[in-house]
Amino acid sequence: MENNIAEYIDLVKKITEKYDSPPTACVHSYGCQLNFSDGEKIKGLVSQMGYSLIENEENADLVIFNTCAVRENAEDRVFGNLGSLKHFKEQRPNMIIAFCGCLAALDKTVERINNSYKYVDILFSPSALDKLPKLISEKLSEGKRAFDVNEYRMPMEGLVQKRDSSFKASVPIMFGCNNFCTYCIVPYVRGRERSRRPEDIIREVEYLVENGYKEIMLLGQNVNSYGRDLDEDITFPELLRRINGIDGDFIVRFMSSHPKDAGRELIDAIIECEKVGKHLHLPVQSGSDRILSEMNRRYTAEKYLETIDYARSRIADFSFSTDIIVGFPNETDEDFEKTLDIMRYVKYDNIYSFIYSKRSGTKAALIDDRITDEQKGIRMRKLLALQREITSESFERFIGRTMRVLVDGTDKKTGMLTGKSSEFVIVRFEGDKSLIGSFADVEIVSAQNWAVTGKIKEK
Repeated sequence: MENNIAEYIDLVKKITEKYDSPPTACVHSYGCQLNFSDGEKIKGLVSQMGYSLIENEENADLVIFNTCAVRENAEDRVFGNLGSLKHFKEQRPNMIIAFCGCLAALDKTVERINNSYKYVDILFSPSALDKLPKLISEKLSEGKRAFDVNEYRMPMEGLVQKRDSSFKASVPIMFGCNNFCTYCIVPYVRGRERSRRPEDIIREVEYLVENGYKEIMLLGQNVNSYGRDLDEDITFPELLRRINGIDGDFIVRFMSSHPKDAGRELIDAIIECEKVGKHLHLPVQSGSDRILSEMNRRYTAEKYLETIDYARSRIADFSFSTDIIVGFPNETDEDFEKTLDIMRYVKYDNIYSFIYSKRSGTKAALIDDRITDEQKGIRMRKLLALQREITSESFERFIGRTMRVLVDGTDKKTGMLTGKSSEFVIVRFEGDKSLIGSFADVEIVSAQNWAVTGKIKEK
């Protein structure tokens, strides 16, 4: 960590040590896993500055909203929550309110905060996360608002991270996106692709494994683009192989893969690396070539299925999940049926489906959409019904198998232990809660359309 960060941390601590009681901080993160990873770094920084973390912003000396910009309804919710802080700020004028994350990188947000939310003290973009101690120091010592949203930077290495789990860890390997899908705001708020150096990633994973972490989730907007901006010859599959070579008992997962870059080299690495989960989340978004072109996805349905077919040629029931957008502007019934055809062909173990939501600032938002909300709703219900049929049948293939499961909690309704298999399938079984955070071998005895159920295999 750079000395000036340490200096600002010390400056903040010297100021807050004079408070009548130890200072408290409340950090709320919204959106994707990368945002929650940023939130863990924010928690680490404020903890170093002497703040204790609490859940309720009403009683916090420092409140930080780490925001998501992907959907406008999420933006509306964030600003609604931000508005509720005004009352607390009036009661406790010394409360510091900070606004960060992807929304903070939009010019219109900066203008909105500057003009309409004058009780917000600090605003910074994702690239300026490491500037938080400086911004808090300036606010405490000078009493002025402190903003840092000027440029896309590579986040600093070595920031202390206060992780939400003691056995599952997210590790960003790159930041930004070069793809410019017409419905997506991410390239405008996260900037162009920037890869971390492989030695820094390896060092972080080694540290996590040495400290008992069992699941390593590698993160990037498109992990398959990893390394292209570096001055050394390394690809994402090669990075997987290097991480696989680290000593220890752990599983490696990753999000997200762009189909235009997911080829045989990636599939080979997944299958040949024993510590990499045997599952690929491969967002198709639509089965229609016309819609894929309108989305600027830069692959066809045929090209997408080449990756599926190659994986299934090596492992017949290789596990896939996907993202699907229903009701992209002017999607026809024929376009939608092609998406259902893809689902029937691939037989995804899980899908994450969304009704298209216009996002201001994207090219798709400019399209005159003639599909009604009623049509979109009908299509979504049809898609979900088909997926329930697929998983009900597909999950039966696991009956009789023994699945290695990382136990991560309990089922709220039944009290059974739950976890994810290598295939990223939810597994339920009876067992002692002391198993949470460890691996268990579970023999599968039944299947539902969202999970499988089993019993611990006797040693």
